[in-house]
Amino acid sequence: MTERTAISTTDAPAPAHTFSQGVRKGNFVQVSGQGPVDPATNEYLFPGDVAAQTTRTLQNVEAILAAGGATFDDVMMLRVYLTKREDFAIMNDAYGEFVGSRVKGGVLPSRTTVFTGLPREEMLVEIDAIAIVD
Repeated sequence: MTERTAISTTDAPAPAHTFSQGVRKGNFVQVSGQGPVDPATNEYLFPGDVAAQTTRTLQNVEAILAAGGATFDDVMMLRVYLTKREDFAIMNDAYGEFVGSRVKGGVLPSRTTVFTGLPREEMLVEIDAIAIVD
């Protein structure tokens, strides 16, 4: 039986609570929800700018994927959490540019977008990921 292992990298923010940045078991990689946080300072970045927050958040997701041995070509599902419905189009443009430029196999991951409250007021977006590595 394959053991679960915690994924940890200094290229993404340290988790602020009682969870791992990500977990890998066999070829399955789960990335915990990430926000627009600078991994070096743990500061929330780009207040009020959902496009820049989306890009920074995806950079954090990408760093954890890499630490777990995955890339965006391995991602099956991304979940996006937004605080405001009116931010959807802006997030979607930034998301499409970022993810589209990293998917080399031509098949984009599936995605769900949810509108909800997030843990920090300055946080406009949170994203998590599920990947399966060949």
